[in-house]
This record gives sequence, C-alpha cells and structure tokens, in this order.
Amino acid sequence: MRQALGKGIGALIPKSQAQAPAASPEAGATAASALVREIPVDAVVANPRQPRERFDAEAIAELTESIRVHGVLQPILVRALAAGGFELIAGERRLRASRAAGLDKVPALVKQTADDDSLVLAIVENVQRSQLSPLEEARAYRALLEDFGLTQDEVAGRVGRSRPAVANSMRLLQLPEEVQAELERGAITAGHARALLGLDSDAAMKTLGRDIVRRKLSVRDAEAAVKRTSATGRKPSRRDPDVARLEADLGRVLGSKVSIRLGKKGSGTLEIAFYSDDDLARLADLLSTVRRPMSRSARA
Repeated sequence: MRQALGKGIGALIPKSQAQAPAASPEAGATAASALVREIPVDAVVANPRQPRERFDAEAIAELTESIRVHGVLQPILVRALAAGGFELIAGERRLRASRAAGLDKVPALVKQTADDDSLVLAIVENVQRSQLSPLEEARAYRALLEDFGLTQDEVAGRVGRSRPAVANSMRLLQLPEEVQAELERGAITAGHARALLGLDSDAAMKTLGRDIVRRKLSVRDAEAAVKRTSATGRKPSRRDPDVARLEADLGRVLGSKVSIRLGKKGSGTLEIAFYSDDDLARLADLLSTVRRPMSRSARA
C-alpha cells in the first residue's frame, strides 16, 4: 500500500486486472468495460467509514458545473454489496456533484474489498489529495486500530505513513474538545495543536489555545509560550549537555520522547513517553528484545 501513494487511485487496482493484456482492440474494449461500469447514481450508498466529514459547498458547486459541461472524468470507486447496490469507497465529491448535476448514471470502478480495506482505500484516496483535516485523519487511524484491530505499524504500512507520523497524528485526539473545535474550523493549525500538547493540563491547553486565536500567534510563538508556561514555578537549573544528547539519541532509537532526571550519587529516573496502548505495547516489545548479558553458568 505504501508504494501506491502518489500514483493515483489506479495504483490500487490489482495488477491482474489493471495490466491485463489485450489481444485485439475489441478484446481491449471488453477488458476496459469490465473494469469501469456505468452504474445508477441512486444505487450507490454512502461509506459509513468515510474519514472525511466536511465538504466545501462552493467546491462541490464548481465541480457540479464542470460535470454538467464535461461529464465525470474520473470514475468513483465502489464495492458491490451482498444485498444489492454499491457502497462508495472513494469519490464522494464526484458522486455528490453528479447527483446535483442531475446525472442518472456515473462511471465507477467496482472492487471486491473487505470492510477494513474499504476504510484504508478511502483514507489513501483522501490523503493523496490532501483533503482530510488533521482530526479527520487522526480519527480514521483510530478507527483502523479500534474497529479492525490493526497495530500502529500495520496502519502506517497500509496508508503509506511512518509509524511516528501515525502516532503523532493520533495524539491530536488528546486535545480538549474546545481546542479540537478551533483546529477543525482552521483557527489554529496542526503545528499549533502539537505545540499545545506539550502542556500538562487541559486547562493550560485551553488558555493558551484561546491566546493563540486572539493574538494570532505563529507556531513558533506558540512553542515559545509553551516553554515559558512549562517553566513557570520550576527552579532554574543548568542542563547537562551530555544528558540532553543522550535523551536525543535514546529518543531516536525508541521513536518516543525520552527524559532523564539525575538524582544524587549517580541515581535518577529515565522516562519514556507513549501515546496509546498500542504505542506502549510497541515499546515493551522493543525493550524486551534488548540482549541481556549471559549468566556466569550459561557462559560456562
């Protein structure tokens, strides 16, 4: 699935169908008609796993006018339902615009796919077009984890993202609802939201979130404000550069934030952050594979 990103929805078509050789022009026409069919618009039902929740009415109106003049230039993607009819996988804007344009039929690629594959294809199509909001993308990843039992590594592999990118996306769901609402309407960006996650309480996130909107702070300004807020009430201390370097090295190896706090006489604490149950399981598996020194009896 990772290789499909950036190559269009056609890259998701099985090679046995998409690359079937044509012995003659007539055979080629037959093969093409088997891939793309004209199906009744009213026979297509919405995808309950559609990750995209918001649609720009003005953009759909423009697409409707284009379809009236030029027709549907790219087929929608559907799957056949056992009870009859079709369920939309990708192309909801085209389907809505086709209905608004008064079309009776729409060109469609009919694909046999399971429920989780239907969601993956819907995510991939929207990610390719950069049409999902940060929260829509995060909720889609959560659905793959919770509804279909995938791990973060499996989600990352199937949607063409790195595991840290999936984990960081899902962290946005930890924001207070008030802050999520500002992110959803575009008053703050995903960069602002990630900065706010550096605060240790919902109240602090809400307060700074309001300040970002009111004062129109940049992401860099928000990050500086988080550092100032986090430092309030703490005793100033000199940061050991060797410890900071070790934190950064461990963080890269583990794929998570690492904090080292030194105590007296060589003691201290090592903290490794995780962002979900799945992320904790990943870290546990990673740490459990560290080679332990052999016991004296085993060496003997």
